[in-house]
Amino acid sequence: MTETLAQAEQQNDPGQRIRLLSYNIQVGIPTQGFHHYLTHSWRHVLPSRKRQQNLRRIARFIGQFDIIGLQEVDAGSLRSGYINQAEYLAREAGFPHFYHKTNRDLGHLAQHSMAVLSRFPARVARHHRLPGRIPGRGALELHYGHAANPLVLVLIHLSLGRKARRAQLEYIADVVASHRHVIVMGDLNCAPDSEEVCLLLERGGLAEPPHRENTYPSWRPRQSFDHILVSPTLQVNATRVYPQAYSDHLPVCVEVRLPEEVGHL
Repeated sequence: MTETLAQAEQQNDPGQRIRLLSYNIQVGIPTQGFHHYLTHSWRHVLPSRKRQQNLRRIARFIGQFDIIGLQEVDAGSLRSGYINQAEYLAREAGFPHFYHKTNRDLGHLAQHSMAVLSRFPARVARHHRLPGRIPGRGALELHYGHAANPLVLVLIHLSLGRKARRAQLEYIADVVASHRHVIVMGDLNCAPDSEEVCLLLERGGLAEPPHRENTYPSWRPRQSFDHILVSPTLQVNATRVYPQAYSDHLPVCVEVRLPEEVGHL
């Protein structure tokens, strides 16, 4: 039987390929216009049946990826019906592992969090508080694969102010600088050619962003805020921004091939 080109490439390419997705889900609120920030503002405080319906749609969509970085997740408060959205999405989408961090705890009103859903167990999971004049921004650092040469993934959601973003990316650059195989993903709230992102690339030893497509607002994207940045040691095979209107941001995907020394996740 004649071997296909794809099969031949796979045999000559022993590194594992994984599909990563970064998605700001706006606590499950579907937004199709700026007017919804006003008319749907009550959904940021109170539970809604449409939110649960939308979360089920998100779960069906994200099930095709290997590692998901989620921003604007609620860890279980009044507005989410006391449902930990990270746990719910992991279960509904069939992910055996999830890691989450609550960055801003408002008790019963809101549990502002971020989460990583994964098909692979993390060897190390760390939480970081990011600097900023207004507290409540954080990062999740996960290590996968071999302990000596791990794949280090850092999920972030940065501040709106440029000064705070710069300080936060300086912090992240220090976190990843000592590692060879790094992925930094999340809602950076700035363009890929911004001064802050360029600083991270230089100090953190990361390659230029593999995509520059706009991701915000989801109904008419004009800004490129959502990114997956990788080390030069990780081969980028494909990138895509998906037109899924389940939030006010669009999800971005990057497929990478891992070096053999990382091991099989």
